[in-house]
Amino acid sequence: MTEPVTVRVQRIMPAVPDVVFGEWLDVESLADWMCPRPSRCVAITVEPQVGGKLRFDVDHDGTGTIVLIIGHFLEIDRPRLLRFTWSNSNWPDPTMASVVNVTFKPHGEGETLMEIEHSLLPAYEQENFHNGWALTAEQLEAVLRAR
Repeated sequence: MTEPVTVRVQRIMPAVPDVVFGEWLDVESLADWMCPRPSRCVAITVEPQVGGKLRFDVDHDGTGTIVLIIGHFLEIDRPRLLRFTWSNSNWPDPTMASVVNVTFKPHGEGETLMEIEHSLLPAYEQENFHNGWALTAEQLEAVLRAR
């Protein structure tokens, strides 16, 4: 069996940490930027407390095939850290849980260094998740710039 892998993506966001952090907990905002296009979240559940549920129903690549992403919040430290589990319904073992850490650090004038670290991923998903998180971060940056 192949060892799990970790992917990391960093991006400078054009807003202060509290604003960027808030984007991760707001269902309407998440609909604007979560999931790398052409995939789209068609339903989102966020219960922003430790142990609370996180669920994204994703129209995968705009094909109408729905992939469920399900997790629970492990840590919420506003505006510094979000930590949650992540399971994909299209993985060979959909009960397997990976862990996402998102950190938010002040950077420059009114900006945030956001880092997404997704660990315990199946090795075959490394490139998909690295590219997916990079595009998702780019989409979040675009949403913040448009505000």
